[in-house]
Amino acid sequence: MLIRIVCCAALLATAVFAHHALAGYDMTNPVTVKGVVERVEWANPHVHVYVSVRNGKGDVEEWVIEMDPPDLLLRNGWTSTTVKPGDTITCTGGRAKSGALTMRCTTVKLANGEELRS
Repeated sequence: MLIRIVCCAALLATAVFAHHALAGYDMTNPVTVKGVVERVEWANPHVHVYVSVRNGKGDVEEWVIEMDPPDLLLRNGWTSTTVKPGDTITCTGGRAKSGALTMRCTTVKLANGEELRS
């Protein structure tokens, strides 16, 4: 019985660490994007903010900004309405190594200048 409990605990720990791995993001070379919030998905396991960003050529790209889970954001001063569609925000974090327009965000600067950990 003890072996089953230890095995189950090991499998659960592996699943938790695998889920929260940042291996798909380049966290050593942060990037910053500024754009307009299109929608917010305030849900577990991670909050996602979809932002329209104008690139260097003037084209609009939709970035998916992945943040911490809602409970951690709440502890860092966020609410589910901190950012809303139409708001302009600046996000900094690690871009997807695949080149996709996805970021694991570490900080967000709001239009009023306030910066929040994400």
